[in-house]
Amino acid sequence: MMAGRPARTSKPARYSPLVSASVLDCELSDMAREARRALRAGADRIHLDVMDGHFVPNISFGPRVIKSLRRVGKQPFDAHLMISEPGRYLSEFIDAGCDTISIHVEIEEPIEPTLLAIRKAGRLAGLAIKPATPLSALEPYRELIDIVMVMTVEPGFGGQKFMKEAASKILPAHKMFRDRSPDLAPGQVHVDGGVNRSSAELCGIMAADVLVVGSALWKKGRDVAREIRLIKALTVEGYWNGAGKGKGAIPHHEWATFAVLPRVIGKGLTAEMEAAGIPTIQIRAVRPDDWVGPRPYELLIPAGFEDGARERFGEALQRAETDAAEARREAAAAITPARD
Repeated sequence: MMAGRPARTSKPARYSPLVSASVLDCELSDMAREARRALRAGADRIHLDVMDGHFVPNISFGPRVIKSLRRVGKQPFDAHLMISEPGRYLSEFIDAGCDTISIHVEIEEPIEPTLLAIRKAGRLAGLAIKPATPLSALEPYRELIDIVMVMTVEPGFGGQKFMKEAASKILPAHKMFRDRSPDLAPGQVHVDGGVNRSSAELCGIMAADVLVVGSALWKKGRDVAREIRLIKALTVEGYWNGAGKGKGAIPHHEWATFAVLPRVIGKGLTAEMEAAGIPTIQIRAVRPDDWVGPRPYELLIPAGFEDGARERFGEALQRAETDAAEARREAAAAITPARD
């Protein structure tokens, strides 16, 4: 077993997601105070976005700032290096006190030497993956990583909208840590980008271990402690309502009507949506007195999935509504008396 590394233990039966507070969007003139505020409010770790203006179109801060910030507490510091040459500066980030160091799989320099150096220093090594990059890009490094960081926004700027399609990689990312050497530390899947109260439930459905939360914490007038508690609670709810394995939530409130269709026609659309992981229910709709044709059914989905479902299944919905309208016309024609 590698010296200085934690021994492998089984994952707890109770799902307890952690929040890593990103300080990228905090009041940077007093970053230490803001980091302490997040930790006092219940954040489990501090997330540090390092950007070089080359790998991503933005510049943030470097190891000297992190080393100065390290005195705020003993909670883990997660460094996310969005830089082109992490190997060149790695010793500085280790010296700065970073507990985990994640680099991007998309960089052009050799990845393996940097991962090995991180682990030799007794720190946890991670690979971050952009939204468009397939998980298969991580496969050559599965024995060398402790963290998979799934990016749900394009890296470079805070405050971006959560990308649900990218989030679909969170659950299968856990497979990277199966069948590995028992001497390795338990792997973690982090989700980074647009995580807030709206996206937390989906992160739980996908069984994310660590939620990187940034701009949602630093909005003016926001109670940081309440926000962290809310995000954690919604994540846990998503995990258990989704059977804890990303099988889709079984919500108990706030269902939205996605369509009103005859049951037979709605079944096809329901099957497509269920296959995509969106829970659906068909219930009888109120039938107007002048209704002609097959009985209408409401196709209900969780309200949180509605926007994404309309974007993804808009064309299928239009086809189903066209078929339903034709079925009504045929039924009306069948009961209309023929004219002489």
